[in-house]
Amino acid sequence: MFRRLFDAPYLLLTLVSLFWAGNIVMGRHVAGHVPPVTLAWLRWALAVAILLPFAWPSMRADWPLLRRHWKLVGILALAGITLFNTMQYHGLQFTPALNVLLIQSTGPLLIAFWSLLLNGERLSVGQGIGIGLSLLGVLTIICRGDPAVLVNIGFNKGDLWVIAAMTLYGAYAALLARRPAFSALGFLGISLGLGLILLTPLFIAERIIGPPLTFDAKAITAIAYVALFPSLLAYLFFNRAVLLVGPNRAAPFFHLMPVFGSVLAIVFLGERPHLYHAAGYALVLAGVIIATRWAPKTGRPVSSQFEAGDAIERGERRRAE
Repeated sequence: MFRRLFDAPYLLLTLVSLFWAGNIVMGRHVAGHVPPVTLAWLRWALAVAILLPFAWPSMRADWPLLRRHWKLVGILALAGITLFNTMQYHGLQFTPALNVLLIQSTGPLLIAFWSLLLNGERLSVGQGIGIGLSLLGVLTIICRGDPAVLVNIGFNKGDLWVIAAMTLYGAYAALLARRPAFSALGFLGISLGLGLILLTPLFIAERIIGPPLTFDAKAITAIAYVALFPSLLAYLFFNRAVLLVGPNRAAPFFHLMPVFGSVLAIVFLGERPHLYHAAGYALVLAGVIIATRWAPKTGRPVSSQFEAGDAIERGERRRAE
């Protein structure tokens, strides 16, 4: 069953959006309660501790690939693990989740920009239409059906941190399509481990000179959630989906995050559903379907360039053993 899920990229991306929407809600929920670098470090430390027993054999088998491609893997770990989430958590100290959800909707455009710049991968007309349509749905939900709301949304330094984080993540997603043919668990374990190591000096500095950590049931619940769902499962699923369909086809699913975010607010915060929710959901769903189905029929994702190398590399390993 898990194998069937692992071969269903659009279902994986939908789950990723759900988990990351919950990450934004949880990050805002503990803002001022758990310092941002500490939350990020504890998140990755717990995720690595859970993953390591399962991923260690794959990590050892992938060691030759890591030695050959350590620069690319290091950049991916620094951008996608060390910096992105830490910067987002820092931004959530100063800005509401509404603003973060709005900024997150720029993800497909940023990924398209970096995919063109780094990989030479252009959006098709259908993908552009789908992204625009789903962005309209996101704005419908965020502004509650009233465009004037957008004019009154105030932006602050927290928003700038989140914008910078999203720009960095766009580059990460584009570069992810170029990663060598690591095993799924091996790459996840290596990237999370490297990201955690690179984050450790900032964690130590924050614990020495930063705000205190209130380690109570609220903090424990938040850390457990962000370690398991937005970290382990979401990154495993996102890495696999980008490998299967490429970054531009994966990008429109970022627009599902505000949809899931509003649903979480309705379920857990007691907010009432309205007609604009249904209209926004319909636009987002239509946009995602158009963007994923009306994609270029020629060419393959950048990651497929490594498929032959994957077979050769694994054959060399077996002969070496």
